[in-house]
Amino acid sequence: MLPLEAIELDAFRRRHQLDTFWCGLLLGGCGAQLTTKLYTDRVCHFAHHPGPDGRPHICGRRSRGVSSADHLYVKSAAAAWLRERDEQAEIGFGQPDGAPIGSVVDIASQGRRLRVHLDQTMEPVWDDDGVEPVLGVSVPIERDTLIRRWYVHRIRLDSEGTARRIRIGTEAFARPTEWFALDECEIGERGLSTPAVERIVRSRRTVPPSRWSGGRARKAPEPDARAQVLLRRLADARRVDSVVVVTRVCREIAALAGASPEAQDQLHAAARGAQVWLEKQAEVRRDLFARLDEAVSAQKTAPVRELLVRVNATAAHDRTEAEDQIVGAAAAFLSAQGRGQRALDAKREAEEAAEKMAAAAALAASHAVSRILSDLRRRPARHMSEATLHSQVQALVEAAAEAGRHITPSQRRQIDRWKSRAGIGRAHASAPTAVTPDMHTASSKKPAITIAVWVWKNRYGGLHADFTQTRPEASVLHVPLPFDPGPLERLYGNLTRMIAERETSEVPVHVHTNRASMCVRVWETSSGQLDATLTRRKGATAATLPLPNDLERLRELHDKVVAQMKACGIAQQPRTKRNPARGRN
Repeated sequence: MLPLEAIELDAFRRRHQLDTFWCGLLLGGCGAQLTTKLYTDRVCHFAHHPGPDGRPHICGRRSRGVSSADHLYVKSAAAAWLRERDEQAEIGFGQPDGAPIGSVVDIASQGRRLRVHLDQTMEPVWDDDGVEPVLGVSVPIERDTLIRRWYVHRIRLDSEGTARRIRIGTEAFARPTEWFALDECEIGERGLSTPAVERIVRSRRTVPPSRWSGGRARKAPEPDARAQVLLRRLADARRVDSVVVVTRVCREIAALAGASPEAQDQLHAAARGAQVWLEKQAEVRRDLFARLDEAVSAQKTAPVRELLVRVNATAAHDRTEAEDQIVGAAAAFLSAQGRGQRALDAKREAEEAAEKMAAAAALAASHAVSRILSDLRRRPARHMSEATLHSQVQALVEAAAEAGRHITPSQRRQIDRWKSRAGIGRAHASAPTAVTPDMHTASSKKPAITIAVWVWKNRYGGLHADFTQTRPEASVLHVPLPFDPGPLERLYGNLTRMIAERETSEVPVHVHTNRASMCVRVWETSSGQLDATLTRRKGATAATLPLPNDLERLRELHDKVVAQMKACGIAQQPRTKRNPARGRN
């Protein structure tokens, strides 16, 4: 049972997140997959998935209330009840005379049989000593039958939460029906028994007839009474368009003997009318299959689906080979259409997911615009260099372009003001460039061999540096390699050793990054520009840059260092420390 409240359905979905649900065939359903519908303004319920064309699915199930599954609850409870008594039972959903599934539940255990009538579709048979009827609360019983049998048993199903509890009642003439739990009942030689049965039996002076005298001959009903039953069954079958039942009743009418002339005339007239009706139904059936075949040939999905449901509901019996081929072709066509529709659905879902990702990115960019504008408004101008301002505004412009329609007119005006202040968009404006340290200007004619360093300021004006761009407002400085022998020799030695170890060992290079790093110092000049060097400087912020781990990049850097050493006339010998103890020896 699906919970009716939204909060309970949430818990139900979490508990059954790995399960699937299907329209039960034993409930009169179509067998298609179901989904759960959550509502806050009405009750939650199961629903069919829409068809491949998007139209609602057509299901032949008529009854959808909680009582439509009572036959399943009866079977489950009866099986558990008999299992506790170590009795083997056969329980089935009989469909005598074309009765719909769920009207009758047959329970057989050790030679004893109960037939539970849950509705009025089938009339109980009281003269069958091998079967004891148990009536639902809506099934009537004649007064004379109740007096003659002393008592009858009834069954009632009460809802308790999302479950159904079975109660067995004993009804007698001039006595109120007494109800008992299933555990209080027994089944013995006389059939089903409740605590009320013994009291009823003791209150009678004569012994009631035995219900289980299997050796006694079955009393046959009178021919005229049997004729009236057949006429009533025939009328009911025609009213619900049941071709199978009409055909069976016609055979029983032809086999009935001993009826009075008046009853025989009624039977013959009813049989002639039934034959005419059957011929019309056969014509309708042929037309139905012809329309289904035509719809399949025309590749019309909606008519095929609708006609196939009607065919399965009204013409599922005694199909010819040609009819089976038409139904198979229709089912294959719908299956192929379903696969194509699922592919289209998957494509549409991917497009929707991409649109959602783009919308989320635009929303995130709009948040970034708000954050950058807030940072720019809070930071004093004297604590922001021209390079920092340019990088901040450039990041603001890029975020605004990605945010698109999420930018408000007020934010547009603020962005334009900051662009004007930073000089972005002017006719001859260009991005600020890093200033080469004064200590290297003398060697500016030599080829520049540099290392990229990203620097930025915090809100208090302090400098920070890193070898990767970790903040959008960071400015890149290309720090030149040193021209003096000491640092070049140490860097050359580290690179040579790392390349050799990497080529002769499987040990990752990053293990040696503590011995293959470079200390860069960054400071702000008096003009507000950022500068960097590899030597010590008062007031500078130091940043330790690890050398790259990739072997090819190591070789490229090694080649650059070698070229610079050749230009400076420095010998290519790794510088090593002397061992004092070895020197004394």
